[in-house]
Amino acid sequence: MKALLLIFPLGFLLPSCAPPLAGGAGHGYLTGFRSATPTNERQPMAHERGYWDGDAVEGPPSITLNRNEQKAYFYKGGQLVGMSPISTGKSTHSTPAGTYKVTEKDQDHESSLYGVIRDSTTGQILNNDADTRKHRAEAGQVFEHAPMPYFMRFNGGIGMHVGHLPGYAASHGCVRMPKEMAVRFFEAASVGTPVIVQ
Repeated sequence: MKALLLIFPLGFLLPSCAPPLAGGAGHGYLTGFRSATPTNERQPMAHERGYWDGDAVEGPPSITLNRNEQKAYFYKGGQLVGMSPISTGKSTHSTPAGTYKVTEKDQDHESSLYGVIRDSTTGQILNNDADTRKHRAEAGQVFEHAPMPYFMRFNGGIGMHVGHLPGYAASHGCVRMPKEMAVRFFEAASVGTPVIVQ
């Protein structure tokens, strides 16, 4: 079967397993905080493209995550039906290789560890890479946990979800995907779907 190539824009992005965004202080998580560049102003870059051609294909699902390529591959019955660019864990927070299974699906998941600390009065972001193990919101501040929509857990606290793709491994261990592809993978996978990290 010939694969259908579709180009997807980033839409809204949510870095949860994420380092600070370029530009330093004052830049927080994109969805709910800042909107991405409107899609009519630019074409998606190479690391933002993916495709899906699996709606009419039957067979048990499986997912392969290739860290060297920074790509995720979705199979049905052994047939490749979709590909998504990804951003896996950076060197200090790697995404471990191995064979796993999807153990949880949560469309509205939030990180239990990472987020931003915001001034309650002004809304200004005071820490855009806050970690609950190291940082606490003081009086007049709020800790906002990073949203991780379309989360599929497969290895302890590590899962796939919508997130910022800079074009290289940059997360705290999770596997970030563009929204359109995260939704496709989420809808086509079930709890128990094999996940191979190479």
